[in-house]
Amino acid sequence: MRVIIAGNGLAGTMVAKTVRELDSSAEIKIFSEESYHYYPRPNMIDFLSGLLPLEKVFAFPSDWVVRQKIELNLNRRLLKLELEKQQVVLDGEENIPFDYLVLATGSVPFAPPVKGLGKSGVFYFRTLDDALNLIDYLQFRPEVVILGGGLLGLEIAKALRTRGLEKVTVVEVYDRLLPRQLDPEAASLLRRKLEEAGINFMLGRMVEEIIGDGSVSGVRFQDGEIKPAGVVIIASGVRPRAELAAESGLKINRGIVVDDYLKTSHPRVLAAGDVAEHRGKVYGLIPAAFEQARVLAYNLCGQVKRYEGTISSSTLKVAGVYVTSIGLVIPEGDEFEILVKREDEAGIYKRLVLKKNVCVGAIWMGTKKNVQEVARLIQSGLDISHFKKDILE
Repeated sequence: MRVIIAGNGLAGTMVAKTVRELDSSAEIKIFSEESYHYYPRPNMIDFLSGLLPLEKVFAFPSDWVVRQKIELNLNRRLLKLELEKQQVVLDGEENIPFDYLVLATGSVPFAPPVKGLGKSGVFYFRTLDDALNLIDYLQFRPEVVILGGGLLGLEIAKALRTRGLEKVTVVEVYDRLLPRQLDPEAASLLRRKLEEAGINFMLGRMVEEIIGDGSVSGVRFQDGEIKPAGVVIIASGVRPRAELAAESGLKINRGIVVDDYLKTSHPRVLAAGDVAEHRGKVYGLIPAAFEQARVLAYNLCGQVKRYEGTISSSTLKVAGVYVTSIGLVIPEGDEFEILVKREDEAGIYKRLVLKKNVCVGAIWMGTKKNVQEVARLIQSGLDISHFKKDILE
């Protein structure tokens, strides 16, 4: 069995690793446009902060692929998927046939509708090269503006403060931080903690233009106000990298549409990770990419498994404060019940979202105690009516 994998991020690497565990004779080839072996993206934050040296960013030793008998081809770009011929076309017009093709091409940063994105001093933060280039530019210790108050924007802000930058401002279009993960009360508590850590915020603001003569000198808001900056970092979300799949005729919606077995609309092509859309959802989360990759690999090797979806979960630790968001935390409708417990002196905030006495979402802030138990409770679908009154105790 010859398996071609496009992409050597988490999903692509885990597919290769799992296929090798299940099939010692499979021929596995990975093609990646990057210059580096697999590195977990969270390690880039620790690298940016100065807490992790470059050699520790990578997940495996450099000879790991050799020992696993996986052929890793770096700096190689797929130009075309010729599905009727069961082959891919690489740069240099090289044709590589496959028995199965796995698309794990991930996602690319979303470019917001802001003028001046092409100026020197504007950075995205998606690849290791992005991190290296940003660190090199930061030697001048300029004032930094981060566009986006989601998980990535806050992680970058925290890392830059740890690195020693004094002027770091996060700009968010919504009126609160982490609008998809936190309710207003938890978001307000988090903002206060982050401001105590030296991060500045401008919420409910829309940047119209990145200004400067060739290089960044600031950002202009829609109301005309100008915020000085030497660096602007775009952290306003990502979109699936599905262009090749679309050109080849595969079914695309937001991402590459897959079924419960991670198969696309072509029986010999599968997809996993940020590029895959399962039951109408593109996750963009590490746990989902990991689970999808494992299920996909088992199916490739004839051991049928179904992917039933992943409960969205994210954990952030900023200024020593843990913030965890699991499942549905911002419900709409009268059928939901909200349980809340606050311990202001301890900085703890807990919120459970119930639907018909079943826990469907949670916010856990200020502690990581019982987070795993809450996650399992949400996964289980257990009726908690008998101990609902005491559960937050």
